[in-house]
Amino acid sequence: MMLGKVTRTLVQSPGRLGAVRYKASLGIAREVGPESRLKTIDDLAGPSQLESLYWVFLRGYLFHIQELQARQKKKYGPIWKATIGHYQMVNIACPEILETLLKQEGKYPMRADMLLWKEHRDLRGHSYGPLTEQGHRWQKLRSVLNSKMLKPTDAVCYTDSLNQVIPDLLNRIREMRTESPSGFVVQNVASTMHKFAFESICTILFETRLGCLDRQIPEGTHKFIKALIVMLENEIVVEKLPKWSATWLPFRGRFIESFDTIFTYGIKLIDMKLEDIEGRLQRGDDQGGAYLTYLLTSGNLDLKDVYGVMPELLLAGVDTTSNTLTWALYLLAKHPEIQLSLYEEVVKVIPGKKVPSSEDLSKMPLLKAVIKETLRLYPVVPINARVIVDKEVVLGGYTFPKNTLFVLCHYVMSRDETNFPEPDRFLPQRWLRSLGIKHHPFSSIPFGFGVRGCLGRRVAELEMHLSLSQLIKAFQVIPDPEMGEVGTKNRTILVSDKPINLQFIDRQ
Repeated sequence: MMLGKVTRTLVQSPGRLGAVRYKASLGIAREVGPESRLKTIDDLAGPSQLESLYWVFLRGYLFHIQELQARQKKKYGPIWKATIGHYQMVNIACPEILETLLKQEGKYPMRADMLLWKEHRDLRGHSYGPLTEQGHRWQKLRSVLNSKMLKPTDAVCYTDSLNQVIPDLLNRIREMRTESPSGFVVQNVASTMHKFAFESICTILFETRLGCLDRQIPEGTHKFIKALIVMLENEIVVEKLPKWSATWLPFRGRFIESFDTIFTYGIKLIDMKLEDIEGRLQRGDDQGGAYLTYLLTSGNLDLKDVYGVMPELLLAGVDTTSNTLTWALYLLAKHPEIQLSLYEEVVKVIPGKKVPSSEDLSKMPLLKAVIKETLRLYPVVPINARVIVDKEVVLGGYTFPKNTLFVLCHYVMSRDETNFPEPDRFLPQRWLRSLGIKHHPFSSIPFGFGVRGCLGRRVAELEMHLSLSQLIKAFQVIPDPEMGEVGTKNRTILVSDKPINLQFIDRQ
């Protein structure tokens, strides 16, 4: 069961200092009176552009920006400026300041302008989707997409569909481990979880099974998954380079080509669903269906809009669950006492051959705590951004003009010891209500905040809870002794810096 020593450590360590002491410890400017002059962005500390380029390209932090931000926070404080490539930005690594910023967003919260993604859409004549659209058009699009997705009651409707995919994941793990010399090791767990997540999200979005967990997956599916990885890795390089480099470096071309593959595959699935709907209409059959059928038949979006929306939903749906599940299994393998506690909780709620329902999940607080702690340590998107376009913003004694680019350092904030004692330790217990451990509500927000928060949060949580409970019920998970320690790599999404290999031992 959960270790008493761990619990005592959490209870005895304050989760949050008093507001005044906390702000003083971070060096945030005190509240200023009318007679005081607010400082401007020019007064804000931060590295020079040359220094930033040195750390990013010469010191190897290109794919480890979140670690560079942790270094910079120690040097410059919880808010600092930096210029990388053609972006001048203000970095925020303090939950109090972050809360102040996000609560000033207004009706149409603005992400950083995703210029590279928009460049591809414009080049190919595609409509923008929920990640690229902004302003009133984003709000209109999002209001349509929220239906059948955002509410917990909407997500529950997908329980049966997900529970049909999960047994295929368990069987695929059993097949893969037999291919190892020991008969227990699954190589590159993230790859398998990507295929599971892709099969799951396509089951929900496109209302179809694609065979991603078969021994031989369809060629188009394999190309899509590879294109997703290539696109994200090249995006993070292109963002840091000047625009003129596109003519003689290959990164922008690879980015465009991989996005072409993603859109081609998404459009193919949409067209297949259109043929299915037309066939049912001709036969006079009930339309039935779920998400894609709703988008195609409701009249709220035209076909071009649907073509633009679905690839972005696919992108968001695959990485969120696959990477979190991979990290969760890795952490549980490294902490067998927590894994045992979780196993005992799971078999108590879903004994024998019982398949978990959405109601069962509410009875497994440790299961939910494991996912929350995994997302704290390894947020899917370690760095996000916002732009306030309609007014000046005052933060921490500084005033910033309209259209300032604010970078939200989620990875750094979620590993700050002020809110999370022993921040680098895997301690799911810190999320259990029975312990009463408090932290600032903006210190870990892996699904974002407010109306621009993650559209698929409820579905992602349902998918992760259902699958992890059945994985731990079926297998004892142990690290591959030859793997060693695993670090992080930021390719826009936070992934492992080397393959995670785990042993899956059948439970008796």
